[in-house]
Amino acid sequence: MAEQQEQAAADAMMTRIGQVAMLLHGGDREEARSRFLDLWAEIGEEGDALHRCTLAHYMADAQDDPSDELAWDLRALSAADELTDARLAEHHQSLAVRAFYPSLHLNLAADYVKLGRSEAARSHLRRARDTVGVLGDDAYGDGIRAGIGRLELRLDEEGPSGGAPEPTPGQGRGPGGETLGPPRQRP
Repeated sequence: MAEQQEQAAADAMMTRIGQVAMLLHGGDREEARSRFLDLWAEIGEEGDALHRCTLAHYMADAQDDPSDELAWDLRALSAADELTDARLAEHHQSLAVRAFYPSLHLNLAADYVKLGRSEAARSHLRRARDTVGVLGDDAYGDGIRAGIGRLELRLDEEGPSGGAPEPTPGQGRGPGGETLGPPRQRP
């Protein structure tokens, strides 16, 4: 009985995240950000990995600042690393965690391009390309493969380093030099 109640609560959170994602896709980015932050506070930094991954993935899309987008995409990747196929199957039986990685790495590559960090972008683009084989031959898989191809072409046009030297990762920073603290909030 307690297990069924936990499952219902988990499904309810996924439904709530999906509702806010619809708001985001409807164009109300500010309201979506606000509601996502409320849900994030409910889930917590140590909450269910599926909820954190899903919410962070959508929250990244709601950001106006590329640094904020990167921070949320990194949270999504971190949560995916904690996610198990068993937990994912509770939500959707035909999905496997490894199918998340092409999209997550593609998003991170795009974030780094926006920030002028072409080497970090290339690194994540390679990871996306290396994992894309797990995707099906369907619209979703085709879209991810096309996105990888477009970003590869863009980076190839920029040349080997994309111009400016990359910042050196500092202490207290992630592997790409990004700050891993809590998301910045706008007044």
